[in-house]
Amino acid sequence: MSLKHAGLKTRHRKERSGYPKSLSMRVHRALSWLEKSELCEDLDSQYIFLWIAFNAAYANDLDLVNRPSERELFRHFLARLEKIDTKSRLYNLVWQSYSNTIRVLLDNPYIFEPFWDYQRGNITKRAWQEKQNKVSDKANWALANKDTVSLLSIILCRCYTLRNQLVHGGAMWQSDINREQVRDCTRMLADLVPLIIDLMMDGKDLGWGDSVYPNLKAS
Repeated sequence: MSLKHAGLKTRHRKERSGYPKSLSMRVHRALSWLEKSELCEDLDSQYIFLWIAFNAAYANDLDLVNRPSERELFRHFLARLEKIDTKSRLYNLVWQSYSNTIRVLLDNPYIFEPFWDYQRGNITKRAWQEKQNKVSDKANWALANKDTVSLLSIILCRCYTLRNQLVHGGAMWQSDINREQVRDCTRMLADLVPLIIDLMMDGKDLGWGDSVYPNLKAS
């Protein structure tokens, strides 16, 4: 089955009666945004809609006061997916298709949030460089040990910074300045997001929690 909207939608329609309501809603919403991303002709729009699809799939309605960091949320979610992934599809995607792209993204300071904390004057240059070195050490360990979950959680944090830049108006549409990271992140998410949706349907009995803003009827 093709990991595009049409193939995944066909699977969902066949199986959704056996899904928990919360999972069916997650998949339904994620697929709607995945479809929109496939219809986009420019990378900026495609990336934004891919991120919304990813968010629809993974995000939980959590207490904002005690909310874990995005990286912790990504890691927890990916670890659950890895347990379902009996055919090692996440592993193969990372190590066969995107290992070089990931190395390039890791070396790009413009999608590393502490770099911007330094530019804003919130931390010193030494502090952001120390943070960069610490994350680089973790990423290099993950690369050396082929730790898919750890590496993807680090990369998704880079993707999250890019998401913030686009959604919050921190970049121009089709800017020449950020083309490389938009291209690489879009290409990777275009393969990762459909795989995530497919794996979640494989793990329909695991319980994925309530989605953000559940579908409620107005009283």
